[in-house]
Amino acid sequence: MLSHVMIGSNNIEKTKNFYNATLGVLGAGDPMEHVNDTGQTRLFYIHEGSTFCISEPINGEPVSIANGSTIGFACNSPEQVKEFHDVAVANGGTRVEESPGPREGTMGVMYLCYFLDPDGHKICGIYRPS
Repeated sequence: MLSHVMIGSNNIEKTKNFYNATLGVLGAGDPMEHVNDTGQTRLFYIHEGSTFCISEPINGEPVSIANGSTIGFACNSPEQVKEFHDVAVANGGTRVEESPGPREGTMGVMYLCYFLDPDGHKICGIYRPS
C-alpha cells in the first residue's frame, strides 16, 4: 500500500550518519543523495522494496515531529530488534518506552523496540514470528 515514507531533518549530515548505522543493521546500504532545484538535500534509503526518505524542509522552516506517529521497520529476529535499538541509541537516538523485547498483544507475541531519532521522530523495530 505504501510507496515511501519521508521525514524531515534539521541536520542532514547528523541524520545521515545516524540512519547509515541504524538501517545498516537491517541490511540497507548508503542512501542515494539528491539535491533538489531549490537546494535541499534529500536522502533515499532503498531496501527490499521499501523507500525511506529524509529531506531538509523545502519551506525553510525547522523540522517538527508528528505527535502520535511511529515509523516501523521490519526486523528478521528478536536479536535484530535489540541490535537495531542498541545501534540507534549508540548513534544519537533516544530510548523510549520499554526495553527491546517481546510484547503480548491481540496478534500474539511480537518483538518490539522504540526510540527517537536525532530529530525526535519515533521509530519502531518489529519482528513478528511466524
